[in-house]
Formats: sequence, structure tokens, C-alpha cells
Amino acid sequence: MSVTVYEIITGQIIAQLEKGVAPWRQPWSVGLPKNLVSGKVYRGINLFLLSTAGCEYFLTRNQAEELGGTIRCKGLPVVFWKMLERENKKTGEKELTPFMRYYKVYPANGVEGLDVPSPIGEKNSSIEKAEAIIREMPNRPVINYGGNDACYIPSRDEVRVPALQSFSDSADFYQTTYHELAHSTGHSSRLKRDGVTQNWGFGSHEYSDEELLAEMTASFLSGVAGIAQKTMQSSATYLNGWLKKMKAEPKFIIQVSSRAQKAADYILGHLDEDPG
Repeated sequence: MSVTVYEIITGQIIAQLEKGVAPWRQPWSVGLPKNLVSGKVYRGINLFLLSTAGCEYFLTRNQAEELGGTIRCKGLPVVFWKMLERENKKTGEKELTPFMRYYKVYPANGVEGLDVPSPIGEKNSSIEKAEAIIREMPNRPVINYGGNDACYIPSRDEVRVPALQSFSDSADFYQTTYHELAHSTGHSSRLKRDGVTQNWGFGSHEYSDEELLAEMTASFLSGVAGIAQKTMQSSATYLNGWLKKMKAEPKFIIQVSSRAQKAADYILGHLDEDPG
């Protein structure tokens, strides 16, 4: 039996988790991964596939060769969707069906002979960006700061987050706020996700899946803001549950990351973008 693209990609994530590394919890210490030639930031699951390389820029083998570089490292997989034309057996009509494919990219720091831009430090503006993401979210829920717990209450469409002074540093505060705002995107007035609208109970599979989505969304937004994301901690129950589900359902992690990208796009006001 041939291995599917889903199995290949999910296998990469599982391997990291079994080493104790959750890729959506890693700090974006060198900026969000992007293509060296186009400057385009990778999206969805691709961000997490490249997150542990410790490099901001990546390029394909052809791009490396065209720039006169010599590859001295292993490639990493990234996925894309390709539309293939197939005949509907019932109607006889031609239909376009999306299929996931992958190719390899190489971290620029593992390719000799390249002129790679140095990361541009934006520490002075990162807090402003982090604030702007919250302030400019379309159709934003009510946010109340204070108390000891962070949560989203669907029935009130309300986010509650402890005051900034309650956190050890501002990065924790913004990451927590993004996590709860991610949950709010599932409200019926926004993206209408079952994990929020159906009010699944704590400990259920649906609740667990929604938690993973929120973690990923917070990671995306932290990278966009340029804040020093801290390594997030979740219960062993969640981690073991996610790992078990990935092994049983190869499409799971890719589907959740796609929904997380869509949630991040909503918060950023990029509603027309392909979640990837």
C-alpha cells in the first residue's frame, strides 16, 4: 500500500511530538518562514513543518541552483493543493477535484553561496502590532480584562483575560488573548465552528480539537505580531489525545491547521485568503 501525502506530512509532525517538540509552540525567533525568492510567507501546516529549522528563509532546489547555491542540507516537505480534472461517473461531466501534493524546500542557511538578508529586528514596534491585531479585529467580541481566568463564553460572545499586570511578561498576555480570540471566531456570527456553536463539554474530542486550533491560531498571530512567543504548555491528556488522533487519522492535523489559518485570517481581516 502506497503512503499518502497526508501520511507523509502527519508523520513529520508525529516525529516531532514524540521527541517532545510541539511545532505550534515554538518561538518564531527568526521570523515566520518565507520563500527567499518570492518573499511569500508559508501558510497553514507548512509554517509548522518549517518551524524547527531555525531559519527564516527557504527555497526550492531549482531556486537554489538558479541563484548559484550549493545545497548542503536535507530538504523539508511543504504542501500545496492542485486541482485535477476528473469525470463524474454518475453524470459524465468533468469536475475539478483538489488533491494535496508536496515538494521539498531547503533552509537558506544550509545552502552555500547565497546572499541571504539578515532578519530585521522590529522589537520596538512588536507591541504596537500585537495591540493592533486585537484592536482591528473585524466583528470583535467583547473583551473584559481582569480576574484570574482566561476564557471565551459563547453565550455572551465575550472574551475574558486577566490584566496585563497579571502576566510574567507581555508575550504571555498577547498569546493568551489571541488564544481566546481564536475561540471566538467559531461563534455563529463569524466562522460558525461546531467546536464552539455546539458547546461541547470539557474533555470531549470536539473540545480538544478546538483547543488545538486555538493554540495554532495564537502561534500564527504571535508570528505576525513579531512578539517573542513563549513555549506554550498543555496538559499531557491533550497532547496524548492529539498524538493518538494523528496516528489514526492522517488528515486530522492538516485539517485543523487549515481551520486555524482561517481563524487567524478572520482576526487579521484577511477573509478572502486561501487558508492553505
